[in-house]
Amino acid sequence: MKMEIFAEIQNMRYKPCLCHELHEYERDHLDDALSGESNFILNIDNINKLAISKWVSPKRTRSYPFARVYDTLIFSGKRVTIIPIFKDEGADGDRDFLQWDTVSLMSLFNVHVIISFYNTAEKNIKYQNKITRQTFDKSHIEQEIQRLLSYQFSALHWNMSQLEKVYDLANHALDSYKKIGESVDVHMHSFASAQKKIEELSEGHEQFKNNSRHLAQQAQNRESVTIQPKEFLSGEKAKITIKNFLGGAYFLTCDEYEIHDDKILLIEGKHTKDGLLPKLADIQDGLLKMALFTNLENVTAGNRSYEPVAILKLTTQEPFDIHTLHPADRQIFDKLKVEARENGFEIHLNGQIIHD
Repeated sequence: MKMEIFAEIQNMRYKPCLCHELHEYERDHLDDALSGESNFILNIDNINKLAISKWVSPKRTRSYPFARVYDTLIFSGKRVTIIPIFKDEGADGDRDFLQWDTVSLMSLFNVHVIISFYNTAEKNIKYQNKITRQTFDKSHIEQEIQRLLSYQFSALHWNMSQLEKVYDLANHALDSYKKIGESVDVHMHSFASAQKKIEELSEGHEQFKNNSRHLAQQAQNRESVTIQPKEFLSGEKAKITIKNFLGGAYFLTCDEYEIHDDKILLIEGKHTKDGLLPKLADIQDGLLKMALFTNLENVTAGNRSYEPVAILKLTTQEPFDIHTLHPADRQIFDKLKVEARENGFEIHLNGQIIHD
């Protein structure tokens, strides 16, 4: 049986050091920003600005969405992330639906979620029934940004209000995919099964929460027994269920865990086969886990309480030599060490503990 770890988060305190500098766009160039950037600063009126990231799929394991969000954490104003209610790539591709836990996870980081939908796409020339270059409905996003500018409550309350709209948003998405499929002559996934999912959403966000939580648990179970190509691990995976002060649950996995006396090591692994350091997006993805793991309280496993130790485990195919690092990678490595010191997690590189 896989180890199950339970923990709580009351507050999030984390200082990121590896954020990219975000390009800034004027409000009337929002379309250019959405089509050309993964994240950016939107200048509303030279006084109000938003740090915006976007997901290309509601699934957390596609296209490094955590890294996109991570880059906005340094911004002191309102942070926003745009997530599609669902994404259908056509019958020859994938179809993923938004999960409650994704939205609540963003609430932990005080990130405002705009749940939106795609309304244009092109046919993927490599497949008979697959689409590509999907773009969000710009008018809907502009409308939600306008609402957010005058919104005075927390990201948590905003995100809860977004979840109350999922039924209407899902129907908009379904109508869009019907039109897209017809216009580019691509068979999409079953509209009947999508409609069934939408009907589940119509029962309200409480039912949506329960259904999504079940799916998140299933994903957690799959992830806890799956070794990803980008992981180079020697220990055992564990399930980790985190509850916040409102009772919301986050079903995640820990790449490895170890128990030493009264301490439990929570290890997130990132590996590279052809570089001296894993890619920055991989590292940033791991750092979002560090932000969670370093804020855990009341950690228990097997009916025992433990003190958590968060560890970012980096492994490389080739022997690591700091003197041969490219200057850009050396800068990343130096900033990573600062981030570890500032936030209280450890870096293990090829089995060695890295000290600042």
